[in-house]
Amino acid sequence: MICLKICQDSTSEDLKPIAEAVHSLLGIPTTIRSKNFHGIRMEKGQIIDDDYTGPVLEEVLEKNEVIRKVPMDGVYRGKAVVVVPIRSNDGELLGALGLVDLVAALDILSVFREYPDIVGEVEDAKKRMS
Repeated sequence: MICLKICQDSTSEDLKPIAEAVHSLLGIPTTIRSKNFHGIRMEKGQIIDDDYTGPVLEEVLEKNEVIRKVPMDGVYRGKAVVVVPIRSNDGELLGALGLVDLVAALDILSVFREYPDIVGEVEDAKKRMS
C-alpha cells in the first residue's frame, strides 16, 4: 500500500504527486515546497524546477498565513499569485503551495472585448431590475 505523507522535511520527490495532481486539475503554474526543503515548480504539464522556492512561498513559511500578492521579484514577478500554508492537523506549518491567481489576474476589459455580447446582457439585466 502506498501512502502520501507530508512533513517539514518532505523533498521534491515526496511532493511530486501532489504538485502533479494540483497542476493537472487546474492547468496553471503550480509551486510547492516543504518548510525545510525547496520543492517543485510546474508549468504546461512539466516540472520546470525541482529545487524551487520563491519570495511568496518564503513569506508564507514565515507568516503561516494565506498570501495573495504580486511579487516584485522571482520567476512570477509582476503576476498575481496566491500561496497557502500546508498545515498538520494540529496547525503545525509543514510547507506551502502556490498558484498563479487567476481571479486577480483576470483582465476584465479583454474579456469584454472578446465577448461583446456580455455588455449587452448586463445592460438588459440592469433594465429588468429597474
